Amino acid sequence: MTIRQKTFTPSSLLLLIMAVTGSPIFAQADRPNLQGIWTNASLTSLQRPEGVESLIVTPERARAIAAVTPIAGIEGGLDEGDGVNDTPEAGADDFGTRAYNNFWVSPGSNLALVKGEFRTSYIVDPPSGRIPRREDPQYDFDRANFGNRYATGVADYSGPEAFPNAERCLLGFGNKAGPGMMGALYNNTYQFVQTDDYVMVLVEMVHDARIIPIFDTPEEARANRRPMPLEQWFGDSVGWYEGDALVIETTNIHPQQMSQSSIPITKDGRITEKFSRYSDNEIFYQFIVEDDNIYQQEWTAELSFYASPEPWYEYACHEGNYSMPGSLAGARRLELDALGQ
Repeated sequence: MTIRQKTFTPSSLLLLIMAVTGSPIFAQADRPNLQGIWTNASLTSLQRPEGVESLIVTPERARAIAAVTPIAGIEGGLDEGDGVNDTPEAGADDFGTRAYNNFWVSPGSNLALVKGEFRTSYIVDPPSGRIPRREDPQYDFDRANFGNRYATGVADYSGPEAFPNAERCLLGFGNKAGPGMMGALYNNTYQFVQTDDYVMVLVEMVHDARIIPIFDTPEEARANRRPMPLEQWFGDSVGWYEGDALVIETTNIHPQQMSQSSIPITKDGRITEKFSRYSDNEIFYQFIVEDDNIYQQEWTAELSFYASPEPWYEYACHEGNYSMPGSLAGARRLELDALGQ
């Protein structure tokens, strides 16, 4: 077998730049054309809500479920004035997502529409729509839980490393860039770029970019994986085409990302994504998660990306922005106050 290690030469990077600027550089008729700006915004979650049994529901039922779906875990949405979600008083501990109101968020207005069907969960297998997690998962990284931080603002402020990845603007929240790409509270826009040798997925939130080398066969792709010590954000992804579908297989995701991911895998696991054009304005997207260390069985999720009529805007979040020293300085001030200084 010939091992063909791909590197980012000036010419390959030029191709990606040309693609972003709209130059027609992808012209393989036997491959699905996925290029463009897309969105996966919806009020559907990865797992099916308690009390909802069916994966597929009628449009009327979908609207009813959407109407009572919490936004950022808050019943009734984020707007002020309902006596529950009012802006907290100055100095109050409780802040969480109440720093937002509905002007700032755009999670979607209905459940996910996939191939003309409204879905109550992204998970389609197992049929329960729930993650088949083992009772005794064996992680090879430390799992982090920042739920209390977002609910109350009370948390560890000992240094930058104590903050979640999303607050540090290292990665978008909600598994936005994947693998296993799902929408969240806002910034649910993606740009897909294809060349003959690469696919790039540019994510609006935190301008995350996945650049995936494309090979002729699965065997060639797997033979060109990077060394295990190279733990990358979004993992070691390789791709190939199967009929009318793009297949991307990812392993060895950075443990810091996995510690906070809703779809964690260990070094033994893998996530396989499949993209195909269902119609002129819809990409059907499926991802399969396999890891015997964490899950009782492999499981599958499905959703759709729709062509976005909106333009692409810069997401100007970066590590070390002004809110980071502000948060740390505030914590140091509280420590001094506690000492009477």
